[in-house]
Amino acid sequence: MVSRIALLLKNGIAEGSLSVKNGHLEQGSLSYGNGDYDKNRHVFKSDDPARIELEISQTCNREGAYATVVYVRADQHAFSFFLRDVSADFPIYVREYGAIVTTAECQETYEQLVETIEGKRRRTDLQRIEGEAEESYEAAAQATRAMISPVWLGLSRDVRIFEAHFRGIGNTDNERMWDSVRPRMGAHGVSRSESDSTPVHYNYLLGRGLGCEYRISRRLEEGIFPIVHAVIEDGEVEYANTAFASLESSSLLTLKGTHYLVADQTSASYMFTPEQRAQYEELPEEWRHPREETVYYSRTIATNKAEVPRYAWFKSPMPAGCVAEFDGSTGFGQYAAGKVFAVSKLDGQPLWQEEIAVLLKPGQSVVFEFYIPHHPIVQERATRLREQHFEARHLECLSFWKSKLSSAAEIRLPEPRIQEMMQAGFMHLDLVSYGLEPDGTLLPAVGVYPGIGSESSPIIQYMDSIGAAQNAERSLQFFLDKQHESGLIQNYDGYMLETGAVLWSIGEHYRYTRDEEWLRRIKPKLLKSYTFIMQWRERNLREDLRGGGYGMLEGKTADPEDHFRSYMLNGYAYLGLKRLAETLAFSDSELSLQMAREARALRADIRRSLRETMARSPVVPLGDGSWAPSCAPWAEYSGPLSLYADGGKWGTHGSMVARDSMLGPLYLVFQEVLEPVEPEAAFLLHVHSELMCIRNVALSQPYYSIHPWVHLKRGEVKPFLKAFYNGLAGLADRDIYTFWEHYWHASPHKTHEEGWFLMQCRWMLYMEEGETLKLLRGVPRVWLEQGKQISLGHAVSYFGPISMRIESDTDNGRIIAEVQFHDDLRRAEKVEIRLPHPQGKRAIRTSQGDYHEETETVVLTVNASGTIQVILDFE
Repeated sequence: MVSRIALLLKNGIAEGSLSVKNGHLEQGSLSYGNGDYDKNRHVFKSDDPARIELEISQTCNREGAYATVVYVRADQHAFSFFLRDVSADFPIYVREYGAIVTTAECQETYEQLVETIEGKRRRTDLQRIEGEAEESYEAAAQATRAMISPVWLGLSRDVRIFEAHFRGIGNTDNERMWDSVRPRMGAHGVSRSESDSTPVHYNYLLGRGLGCEYRISRRLEEGIFPIVHAVIEDGEVEYANTAFASLESSSLLTLKGTHYLVADQTSASYMFTPEQRAQYEELPEEWRHPREETVYYSRTIATNKAEVPRYAWFKSPMPAGCVAEFDGSTGFGQYAAGKVFAVSKLDGQPLWQEEIAVLLKPGQSVVFEFYIPHHPIVQERATRLREQHFEARHLECLSFWKSKLSSAAEIRLPEPRIQEMMQAGFMHLDLVSYGLEPDGTLLPAVGVYPGIGSESSPIIQYMDSIGAAQNAERSLQFFLDKQHESGLIQNYDGYMLETGAVLWSIGEHYRYTRDEEWLRRIKPKLLKSYTFIMQWRERNLREDLRGGGYGMLEGKTADPEDHFRSYMLNGYAYLGLKRLAETLAFSDSELSLQMAREARALRADIRRSLRETMARSPVVPLGDGSWAPSCAPWAEYSGPLSLYADGGKWGTHGSMVARDSMLGPLYLVFQEVLEPVEPEAAFLLHVHSELMCIRNVALSQPYYSIHPWVHLKRGEVKPFLKAFYNGLAGLADRDIYTFWEHYWHASPHKTHEEGWFLMQCRWMLYMEEGETLKLLRGVPRVWLEQGKQISLGHAVSYFGPISMRIESDTDNGRIIAEVQFHDDLRRAEKVEIRLPHPQGKRAIRTSQGDYHEETETVVLTVNASGTIQVILDFE
């Protein structure tokens, strides 16, 4: 079968060429245009707009793999397309390249086709978002799924935590039919010989049980702290539960924590070298098996809200699938060997039977308490535990967590949910940062997973930006402590991108702290990793790799076993080298210059490969009728994997586009290989939006996609807010604010996802760009409605701690902004403050600086005092 198509070029071409894959280019001719077409070599040139007609034989135009692809190379631009995509109804219109491909039968000119296509006034997905009202959480919540997660309660530093479920939620049918508590050691439940060495969970019940209604609400204490308050409405009886974790008897001020290696080996898919295994085995027994238990403390106040007597029901915790008994004389739940797993009380006295109904008069209440030690304890200790006062323990726990928050930056936002989520997020990150107090190495766990160089990066960087630099440093030490002798940093499931990602986070920490003494201490380890990357790169400087990832590192990037020269992997290597050169600029300028040269060389190879890959990757249709160049996630493939140009099976993690989106080339913008304003960045962003997003949110594991940051850097506020609100509304628990890993759950309390959410909050409030601090770049307009305030106190930036206060008085036609730099040695040269009027009005006057109407931004030079006040006036 012979296919006949026409290529229309808007402008003249000095030199171009055509070729075909999975087919044969029989002949071509220049239909019009002042130029030549070499029919043997299929090269052409034209001084004027041109039409080239082609005949292609031996074609494969079926859907799926190995279809015929046509390659067009013309001067500065090159692109490809599936021959099967060519039609007169929907011509392949690559606006930026001034090219259209249609059928040979179509005789319309380039200008006529453009007029037809653009005359339909269609819009891309991103253009449609720009035409809508700004997204809000409420709108996003109505449109997205509600994900309910279990509650994780712990002490921070100590890996012995608890997972709590309320009826209808849980990992198994047995859990879902009850209220339950599961002791955890990191990723794993706690196994007992009585449970045939399977993880044990304790079932209890508040009220009558599961029914057709789901009237349960949960909330963190003050919306922030890891103390859960749940209210179950069962008919006319209300059960108000409070639960938290604390120690068995000691004060929380004596908290010792868990050695990072002990915590690490409880993580999912952790990795130990033989030397690390030996180090773990030599740890003191007390560090591996502490004498004092952590305890899950629960109190429920049942109150009759009816006008007549009503019953309240309680079932004491009992282990599922285990032989156990309840002792009514003590209120103990215990195993056959006598070890106590739960202590239960009713109105302060030992509960005298495992299940009980209590008749309550109108307005009367009864108090049911139980305490579950992480591991069962002997009866003598259980007796002492029973004497613990719930209220005293509760107040101590609250004070413990409040003291942690008090050391962090102060955040006040006009949207309470986002303010609470930023503060609760810091608590959630701290909850699973395991290590010995007061200054031991911290494992920055990623929920059930160990510290991962890439996934822990937003966790550590948010710690730095919120003012917890010591925790960030202790967390970075985890990766340095676990560095291989070769310089490789690898802690999870064979991921090869960790070394570059860790160097990047170290560079970010240095930007925040400028701590030369810390840098001096860790420099030998940094040089090891630098040498490792350079040797890795040297192995790939091979001529046979020209056109297929020359000079790029090969290896597995994430979960999929894709051992290729991926752009995400290499982007992190470049970013790590670039930051490493920057950190050493003051203390070792010669080495810094060498590293910077190597980083630039790697960047050049990545950029060259990217353009080669984009040139051979078929263009894809966009919503406005135009087509955009696409790209594969690695150098060895052509086009998005999900289009199967080169075959393969690529669906993974519940999505056909996961590899293209979550591990794709758009990362190169974030990794500073591409500038946000470059054409390639725009192409990748549009293709990602249309092929790989719903409501501008990536599928499956959305926080692996970095496109919200790209939107902010490009000044695209509405697309950013679309991704921001729909991302958090669809993946975070709407009551307790913890994040799932995937839409199909996978793992709870996923702090990598929460970390990126927190960094998005940070970026929408402040970002650095060169020597300029950019404020409020992504905040919604409604945050500046009359009387609303935005304030940050001692948030940390590359320019040291900063404070700002924004107050809206739009009823009187003004918005006032105040900014304070607290480090006299590290002030920004300029400040850009975006102050969007809630009704979209533009300012008529600014008290100082230059007002840019298009971006609603005031640009100011920082004065000697480091204090700025600007007043915008509106009509």
